Amino acid sequence: MSGAPSARAVQRGLGILAGGALLLVVGLGGSLLWLRPSPESLGPTLPAGVAIGGPFALTDETGAAVTESTYRGRFMLIFFGFTYCPDVCPTELAKVAATLDLLGADAARIAPLFVTIDPERDTPDQLAQYTDLFHPAIIGLTGTEAQVAAAARAFRVYFNRVRTGPEPSAYTMDHSAFVYLMGPDGGFRQFFSPQATPEQMAAAIRAHLARG
Repeated sequence: MSGAPSARAVQRGLGILAGGALLLVVGLGGSLLWLRPSPESLGPTLPAGVAIGGPFALTDETGAAVTESTYRGRFMLIFFGFTYCPDVCPTELAKVAATLDLLGADAARIAPLFVTIDPERDTPDQLAQYTDLFHPAIIGLTGTEAQVAAAARAFRVYFNRVRTGPEPSAYTMDHSAFVYLMGPDGGFRQFFSPQATPEQMAAAIRAHLARG
């Protein structure tokens, strides 16, 4: 990836793009900030003044309405993606599943959430079937297009529908590929980039669990 993205290609967001390796921060006084994580890091450092997370209203895979308060008191491990994703989402969800297994009993203190950025196709039933392929603890979340867009904005997630053919169903989704760790108070704790291993993620999460 090189040069500045076009207005159409960029939404307010922050994330390693699924097809690339640059971190994009949009909306800081109208300017763009590009960061490149160091190879040894689990994720980039959040710039001063940039907030991650906040209120959301979505529907879980059982059809129940949920908000950020639903998971208050537990750490949240959040990934935004979609069930028709061919590569990045299965890879990241498999890492989340392996991380939960490595955490053992400590995994009970974690709410692992998979938030779709494709609510048109990702119904609660579709999400339930998909998340169960990876780990029984992973909870799929969807909502209206407006609800999903609001949640993505709160977490500064980039996503964009890309047409792949003339049929209405012929599209895929470009999206960022961070896993977010949020504290029991709902506050942002840490990014995990696609380069982070389950062992690194589990060790980092244990450190946050010890601090509470």
